[in-house]
Amino acid sequence: MSSFASIIVFINRQLGAFVSFATIVMAIVMFVIVLLRYGFNVGWIGLQESVTYLHAAVFLLGAAFTYQHDGHVRVDVFYRRFNARKRAVVDFFGALLFMLPVSVYLFVVCIDYVFESWRLMEASREPGGLPFVYILKSFMLLFAGSMALQAIAELINQGNKIVNKRVEAY
Repeated sequence: MSSFASIIVFINRQLGAFVSFATIVMAIVMFVIVLLRYGFNVGWIGLQESVTYLHAAVFLLGAAFTYQHDGHVRVDVFYRRFNARKRAVVDFFGALLFMLPVSVYLFVVCIDYVFESWRLMEASREPGGLPFVYILKSFMLLFAGSMALQAIAELINQGNKIVNKRVEAY
């Protein structure tokens, strides 16, 4: 079971690497947009929309990587005072009762929406916009899927910590 968790961790690390690359690309594209707009009075809708696509990729595809590294926002009232085993119990039940069900729900809710966009090969409504809105909407499924997989990895890893009474890092 731990090898399955390792595969999930590897996949989400690869998504994290992609997100770090996409963040750099997004900054460069934004610089080019500003330079063209204010330096040469030129603008392209497609270039501006590409920033939206990159921004969506960074946040939606980077969420599981952030969750994997415990970088998400946590309302920390009691958690910081818990020992490692109690933290593992909280993380286990948080993944089981919240993260996994919400991720599966989001996946189910979004699937028809995304498939319809693919069926239509949905494009931007703006003249000169990107013809890939269906890819942009697909990020929602990738988000939900990667978060569900990471929740499963959390269940496995935190369950091992609880049962084995030892703390291991990814």
